[in-house]
Amino acid sequence: MTRLAIFDCDGTLVDSGANIHAALAESFAANGLPVPSPERCRRIIGLSLVEAIAELTPDLSAGDHVRLAEDYKRAFMDMRVAGRVEEPLFDGILELLDALEADGWLLAVATGKSDRGLRHCLDTHGIHARFVSLQTADRHPSKPHPSMAEQAMADAGASPATTFVVGDTSFDMGMAVSAGTCGIGAGWGYHDAAELLAAGASAVAERPFDVLDLVRSHVGA
Repeated sequence: MTRLAIFDCDGTLVDSGANIHAALAESFAANGLPVPSPERCRRIIGLSLVEAIAELTPDLSAGDHVRLAEDYKRAFMDMRVAGRVEEPLFDGILELLDALEADGWLLAVATGKSDRGLRHCLDTHGIHARFVSLQTADRHPSKPHPSMAEQAMADAGASPATTFVVGDTSFDMGMAVSAGTCGIGAGWGYHDAAELLAAGASAVAERPFDVLDLVRSHVGA
């Protein structure tokens, strides 16, 4: 029976919050808009880009949201070209991936990043080939819609009963619940444990390696 671990990226695999805030700050300032605080930006990490912009600027039009999203992409790309983008893996992530694979789990990613952004991030850390399915905002509705998790399971040939989602936001846990899978909160990320549990997390791991024990006690095999 196929067993699948689906990971969020920003705030779960990598610590990218500072980059996201910097690109948002540049795009908002260029459009004469007040720059949201880092704390407010952390609240929308995990949503797809246009949806995240809409959460930050609810009084603007849908067209403005799309335009700001494009400005954000340009700002982020300029930062990358200038060597200003750092997306370090959280401590313990590589060890967790190793242990899950040793236990027979397949790995996948479901993220609000674009295909290009995810590929660059995973290639930077040499882990792209470890994932059997990579689902991004380019082909799916934003989390918490279950589409990304459902496609990852289809790609891997896994069922909800033997799949779990690791993510640091309520959006990730909402996706897990909607897809009928187990959600395990990444307590090292951007939403706090109470929010993750309220959104449907079966448990919250304080550190990446803690996921192993939680999986063994919460996920069918």
